[in-house]
Amino acid sequence: MSTMERMQAKEQLNEAVNKQIANWFVLYVKFYNFHWYVKGSQFFTLHTKFEELYTEAGLHIDTLAERLLSLGGRPVAAMSACLELSSVRDAAGSETAEEMVRSTVNDFRTLTGELKVAMRLAEAADDETTGDMLLGIHSSLEKHAWMLEAFLGR
Repeated sequence: MSTMERMQAKEQLNEAVNKQIANWFVLYVKFYNFHWYVKGSQFFTLHTKFEELYTEAGLHIDTLAERLLSLGGRPVAAMSACLELSSVRDAAGSETAEEMVRSTVNDFRTLTGELKVAMRLAEAADDETTGDMLLGIHSSLEKHAWMLEAFLGR
């Protein structure tokens, strides 16, 4: 791979990491919404799960942003910019408990697809550290999606 191709891969990787930061900011707020507004027979289970998810989201935001800064990038840090850049959408505010879980699974599936692309970019940029970080997030999302799908009876 030429130096120019490696530089392009690094630039694309920075953009992909920034998109993940935006995604996690939106999810952070969304999971708080779900945590506060979940109702029904599964309240205790889902209330606790969404707390776990917003806590994890906060960790991902910080880890990704600090990595991007170490690579010379500029992490997105305004909510309006996050909403514009993000592939996931904010909560509508009227979701049922089942819709909250379904939305979360769909968001995690979106992110796992994007993370696979970002991991290939990390490989092309010869950036094992970022690739490993993205792989860890990907692995966690796959497990969450599987568990939430089992919750839904799928």
